Amino acid sequence: MIKLSYNVKNYRKDLQDLIEDGDVVIELGCHTGGTTQLIADKCSVIAVDNSPEAVDEMAKLDVEFISGDVRLHDVIAEVFKKVQKCDVLAIDLGGGYHPDTVFKVFYIWSSTFKPKHTVIRNRGLLEFFNSAKSSGEDYFSEEGYLESYHDSGIPPQIKEFELWTPSLK
Repeated sequence: MIKLSYNVKNYRKDLQDLIEDGDVVIELGCHTGGTTQLIADKCSVIAVDNSPEAVDEMAKLDVEFISGDVRLHDVIAEVFKKVQKCDVLAIDLGGGYHPDTVFKVFYIWSSTFKPKHTVIRNRGLLEFFNSAKSSGEDYFSEEGYLESYHDSGIPPQIKEFELWTPSLK
């Protein structure tokens, strides 16, 4: 299942409702750990964020923290060394990223880790979803990733990230 929200309270509630005891959760955009604190007692969390203020705050929590940009192939590879699959993928890039970037992050991470559930907090994606109408073509995924991207392993680096993020090199 893939769930979208923008309100942080809804995002956190969705995560708490979906996470089961012992699940492996990859949390992208953990910031200073507000959501992480709510879920860490119930599951194993690998949290990723590139903000400098996250480092000290995340060190206070009993989670695996990786300081890095979720758009970088090396960061995905670092997480992949720790786990090759997750139960829940949590993506909270709601305020700072455009929906196309959030979707690309979702694509690459969910294609790699094949979660049962993905929860995404991003206003642009939610607005797009709520505004879209299908022309009768119904494609559904019961998984937390798009089933049409079921190949195994880490997909190749997305070249488009380089177009507007030269500082990622």
